[in-house]
Amino acid sequence: MRAAAASLVFLLAFLPLAVSAQEPDPKPAPEPVAPSVEPSPQAASGAELPERIEIGLSTEIIAITSDFSGVELTIFGAVDNIDPLIQRQGRYDVAVILEGPTSNLVTRRKERVLGIWMNVDSQAFINVPESFLIASTRPPQDITDLGTMARLSLGVEQIRLRSYEPDTADEADVLDFTQALRRLKEEGNLYEEFPAGVRFISQSLFRAQLRLPANVPLGRHTARAYLFRQGVLVAQTQSSLDIRKAGVEFQIYEAAQNRSLLYGMASVALAFLVGWLGRVMFRKD
Repeated sequence: MRAAAASLVFLLAFLPLAVSAQEPDPKPAPEPVAPSVEPSPQAASGAELPERIEIGLSTEIIAITSDFSGVELTIFGAVDNIDPLIQRQGRYDVAVILEGPTSNLVTRRKERVLGIWMNVDSQAFINVPESFLIASTRPPQDITDLGTMARLSLGVEQIRLRSYEPDTADEADVLDFTQALRRLKEEGNLYEEFPAGVRFISQSLFRAQLRLPANVPLGRHTARAYLFRQGVLVAQTQSSLDIRKAGVEFQIYEAAQNRSLLYGMASVALAFLVGWLGRVMFRKD
């Protein structure tokens, strides 16, 4: 009897522990996760997109005829990623250069010898631009420093003219011939500056006006545009312009150069025809 009572007390004492051991522990509630937004590479680095400049010419080919007396060339351009604050302050500047084909030139000095003007000295230059026209929003010296002007040839005085024999030639003579070459080019309107030839027509669009003279050289010309931000060069681009002869005169010139035999036969036949017509029209009965 006592043994049965002791067994009952033992079971009642350990029963809650067995039941609690069989029940699983409740799972903890998941914590809410806040959505994350990854910043873009540009925002993460904090860098701004650099300015870019693009240009387009009003025409890519200029035809030279017998009555050609010069033409106005318009170059349109656009600036991307412009800073509105700097633009409102007027601290963006654009310079546009139209440079003609290069050639080797010789400058000669004349002096009076025994009452006759004769060539007494000369200086040869290599790779000289046959024409050089520059337009800018302001005078180049007000845009950037002299070092940048010399490096980019921003101006007639900054055109790099190289002597054919720089080591043996006298420096003073080379300087005199260089200044004379620039002066002759300017007198022929082949080297010219247009300090206010570029104007912004909107916040990011600009227009450049260049006057091509009647004696503009033939060949491929290069148009270069430079964008300055507070005097510092930040972008540049270039395009090309082709100037060629056209019309009947050019066709005759091409025939004389490329089909010389047919050109000669046609010239002789034309001379016989003109002579015969003259004899018929002016003969005396």
